Amino acid sequence: MVTKQVSGSADEADLRRADSLAREIFSDVANKWALLIIEALGVRTLRFSELRTEVEGISHKMLTQNLRMLERNGLAERTAHPTVPPRVEYTLTGPGRGLLATVDAMCEWTHRHITDIDEARRRFGG
Repeated sequence: MVTKQVSGSADEADLRRADSLAREIFSDVANKWALLIIEALGVRTLRFSELRTEVEGISHKMLTQNLRMLERNGLAERTAHPTVPPRVEYTLTGPGRGLLATVDAMCEWTHRHITDIDEARRRFGG
């Protein structure tokens, strides 16, 4: 994946433009695994194995990929402790905590409307 260089222009923040950095960031964080990882890290700092337990159903590979993406975008931070065996922890950064408010709102919206959505899906046929 090619990471776009930030020039500070309005074009970089325009989600409507196919080549905008904003669209790349949006694409990165707007997936179910990233949202669930952000939600889990919003509670406390977690080790990799704790994250796998918290985010039920995520594979080792998907957790690794999403944690790297969150680190690359400056939303999560990885801390390796020099112990035997090595202990690695993940926590949200300032921007990650800022995104957490939006993720929390999405979770709240889901809880509030899940019955309506379930009924609509049944009416639709699946």
